[in-house]
Amino acid sequence: MENWRINLILTLIIFFGAAIIGKLFFVQILQGDRYKALAQGLHSINNEIRQERGEIVFKNGEPLAINIDWPLVFSSPTEVEDKKETAGILTGILNINEESLLEKLEKDSIYTVIKKRLTEEEIGKLKELNLAGIYVGKESGRYYPQESLASQLIGFLDADKKGRYGLEEYYDEILKGERGFNGRDIVLTIDYSIQFTAEKLLKQAKNNLGIEGGEIVVIEPNSGKILALANFPDFNPNQYSKISELEVFQNSVVQKIFEPGSVFKPITMASALEEGKITPQTTYIDEGEIKIGGYTIYNYDKRVWGEKTMTEVLEKSINTGAVFVEQKIPHNVFLDYIANFGIFEPTGIDLKEIYSENKEFKKGYEINFATASFGQGVEMTPIQLIRAYCAIANGGKLIKPYIVEEFKNDQSKQNESVISRKTASQVAAMLVSVVENGFAKSAQLPGYYVAGKTGTAQIAFSALGIKKTGYSDKTIQTFIGFAPAFNPQFLIMVKLNNPETKTAEYSAVPIFHDLAKYIVDYLQIPPDYE
Repeated sequence: MENWRINLILTLIIFFGAAIIGKLFFVQILQGDRYKALAQGLHSINNEIRQERGEIVFKNGEPLAINIDWPLVFSSPTEVEDKKETAGILTGILNINEESLLEKLEKDSIYTVIKKRLTEEEIGKLKELNLAGIYVGKESGRYYPQESLASQLIGFLDADKKGRYGLEEYYDEILKGERGFNGRDIVLTIDYSIQFTAEKLLKQAKNNLGIEGGEIVVIEPNSGKILALANFPDFNPNQYSKISELEVFQNSVVQKIFEPGSVFKPITMASALEEGKITPQTTYIDEGEIKIGGYTIYNYDKRVWGEKTMTEVLEKSINTGAVFVEQKIPHNVFLDYIANFGIFEPTGIDLKEIYSENKEFKKGYEINFATASFGQGVEMTPIQLIRAYCAIANGGKLIKPYIVEEFKNDQSKQNESVISRKTASQVAAMLVSVVENGFAKSAQLPGYYVAGKTGTAQIAFSALGIKKTGYSDKTIQTFIGFAPAFNPQFLIMVKLNNPETKTAEYSAVPIFHDLAKYIVDYLQIPPDYE
């Protein structure tokens, strides 16, 4: 009896041992490649989880760049029984090239990704078929839920998980983190509602004015905090690989040079006011043209205005009046003021920016200074021009624009005055007169004093990539304004590339009005008067 029990126990041990060995043989030998593939896929996914890229959100928390788990289909080619038949079936489900898919299935590999970012329909069909050697898994990836909104501002994450363009590139190191540690989240100064409205207005400008491109920026002139930075055309960063024209990825506000035209005249005026060479009431007699060396400078449409004050020079945007002002101060002093307004240096904004050294302008020819007085022949980026206007709006201080509150740049230069508070107030009052009596009447907001200036600049052939001197018939039409004029809460730049209108009065100014009206209502800014 006792031997019988011992034999039974031994038999059971042998039986269970054989079962375990058989299972191990099945898993490790017969199904080894499959589980290796699964392990590799999971290992890759787990790495993403362990070190996740920081996310980017708007000012009020709306997501702009987030991490999500994307479904993917992968193969363990050694398990695929009929590779040609499997490739044919998958081609129909996944809408991919059969020849390239067959190449993947014929690889001597244990883990091959077939397609990423599957739809629910694709996942359902794959699970239903349960093809040998074909598996559905997941990987962590970058997703931009707002799609094209703020696309040039945000940039994108490429296939190698590297930030390209925009904030993804500028803050790449902070966002990706260090080995084994997640990246840091970033909260922007950008207001979702203002950004959305600005981009909507640019899209309408494409339909209504036929613009070739354009930018709108909204900034707090006292702090440098940017509330909106919109570009047109835009793109969907979730589908960046479908874009053939790489220029679309560029943020024109910080990465494209232009000649601003008459919107530059207030800077010329501020320089002479600060030097005490003119007052807003100083007069001169316009004869419609002025000769500089062998060149003749005309007013727009060759108008002759007669006797005008300096305020009226801005109201009517008189070119010869700007030349008159510039000639009141030495050229080197005028050059110093332009430098002090930040036109010859980067702004320090937390984006990858470029700037022009203005070598041609700095050669010192008489005609160069004359045309620069009204914004032709002097180059800058839109953000440089915006920064200069902020100094007029905030009492004379040069600020640094920024987009991320937590990592904002050192604002120590904010205490450096470019012009005195008195001069800034004088120019602001002159710009209020431009809106009330000049070519910018449609910028008015009932109950508010609005300051602003139009600019319509011809585009140089060289800027269009044409090897030819002089200027084309294409124009850049700009309006920069701020409100309330004597206690500004926001400053807006509207810049339109070659709209189907003669001047900015009919293109950029109405857009400014619509956006400014939205902002004063949205932010509930108290009016200046009933």
